[in-house]
Amino acid sequence: MVYLDSAATTKPCKQAADAILNTMEQSFGNASSLHGMGIRSEKVITAAKRTLLGALGEGDIIFTSGATESSNTALLGAAETYRRTGSRIVTTAIEHPSVANTITKLEERGFSAVRLAPKDYPDFEQALADAVDENTVLVTCMAVNNETGFIVDVKRLYRLVKKKNPKTIVHIDAVQGFLKVPLDGDLISISGHKIHSGKGIGALFIKKGIRIAPLLCGGGQQKGLRSGTEPVELIAGLDAAIKAYHGTKEHFAALKARLLAGLSELPGITVNSGDNCLPNIVNFSVEGVRSEIMLHSLEEREIYVSSGSACSRGKTSGVLAAFGVPDKLADSAIRASFCAETTEQDIDALLDGIKAGIERFRR
Repeated sequence: MVYLDSAATTKPCKQAADAILNTMEQSFGNASSLHGMGIRSEKVITAAKRTLLGALGEGDIIFTSGATESSNTALLGAAETYRRTGSRIVTTAIEHPSVANTITKLEERGFSAVRLAPKDYPDFEQALADAVDENTVLVTCMAVNNETGFIVDVKRLYRLVKKKNPKTIVHIDAVQGFLKVPLDGDLISISGHKIHSGKGIGALFIKKGIRIAPLLCGGGQQKGLRSGTEPVELIAGLDAAIKAYHGTKEHFAALKARLLAGLSELPGITVNSGDNCLPNIVNFSVEGVRSEIMLHSLEEREIYVSSGSACSRGKTSGVLAAFGVPDKLADSAIRASFCAETTEQDIDALLDGIKAGIERFRR
């Protein structure tokens, strides 16, 4: 099996799996209980918070079911809390549905949104900051695009936005960027299953001094910001996965270079991931062969890739249009995404599969 769909989800690492099982067996108490088992579970949560804050900065962490809940909590909670400062939201045309659809919901509640596309702005961070005015309550932007690997320098973006309007709250979707690129933001969403932890666990970083209204009502766990009994075993798995993560830009760059070299020898290939993209995600179009057909052709060889965001279920990507990719090429786009365990042999197998698919299906 050749698995090249790590942007959709990663295989849980042994350290995370061991931590989850051990916590299930040894620290299964409710963290809100006052007895020893509860205290043991609370220590697991505290240790994981310490690990996350070490990577993200000074502030607080709330654990969620994943990045969708984290981003919904961040955007809806911040919009409600800071609405008096303005009703304008600045975002991008390349956001994940968990952000894009939440912005649409806020528009229904009376907010206005400005969505910028990278194809229109050579300096994207500056363009986003220039769109901020005195009425801007929120800026939300992904650090790394999940379909192409396009990088937004969110540390620079954060500085530019705060210089333009210090009251504007900056939310960063760091699902693809966490542990891979420098991060900064008032609110930062992450997801465990993108970094070799289990599914169903995520986190929201809240910078010191930032307040948000809770999304959920209940027993008041996690300082009232996310009620519900904490999934201690999944939190332990996330902690272990962060500590065990060993993907490097050098490894990913070597794999990307090998893939691009091989693709350059095939006719009718357009690469949609440029030099401004993180190298662990490579999006390319195979002209004359629809994405779904190529995907299943590769699957017959037990090679697993994506035709775009896993959340879009094979729909033509509007995100690629925001990068200037024509519909015809978007309809034939394939995304290969790597992890630390991806090998050169995996890349060669993909290239062989693409070549066979072209010979079989291109007309």
